[in-house]
Amino acid sequence: MSEFHEARLPARLAFGCTGGIERRTDIVALASGFERRTSPWPFGRRRYLIATSARPLDEVAELMAFFEARGGRLAGFRFRDPTDFKSCVPSALPAMGDQAIGTGDGTRKTFQLVKSTRIIAKPVVGTVKVAVAGVVAPFSVDTTTGLVTLNAAPAAGAAVTAGFEFDTPVRFDLDRLDVTLEGFAAARVSACALVEVRV
Repeated sequence: MSEFHEARLPARLAFGCTGGIERRTDIVALASGFERRTSPWPFGRRRYLIATSARPLDEVAELMAFFEARGGRLAGFRFRDPTDFKSCVPSALPAMGDQAIGTGDGTRKTFQLVKSTRIIAKPVVGTVKVAVAGVVAPFSVDTTTGLVTLNAAPAAGAAVTAGFEFDTPVRFDLDRLDVTLEGFAAARVSACALVEVRV
């Protein structure tokens, strides 16, 4: 398994970031003119570009120190995607009924946090809420894996739901940071790319 640090990139260093989801689709053109399209990825992968605007030298120094501490592309870390960091829409507060994470069978007590079909492995400490059949349930959560363990196994057929905030696990997608001095107290970091990693 690749190295991962539970440190989160400070939000101020990502202010003004751009990014989104990428998919991988293999397309084979057949002799008949039709196409056969397949995707080896069960989930989309996020990519981001940060620190593209001029910023204070102190922030540039902080970003460079964070980059060094991760060893460039070597270690993954937490990143708060400004458009996708909650179990609900960005303008709402997470609620225990936001996402279905499983169905009780009378014996199973551990469930993986998910959002739609996306696995959530890095929930934010103190934000997870869980319900069984719509009723608050006592639980513990591993914030390094996203596994929720209920104190008691839900009854067969009981819906297990959760609400939460989460970080996206990413790594730097480069081993070199170039800095351009924009003035006596400001600089620009060129093309600082991040890519989501599977953990």
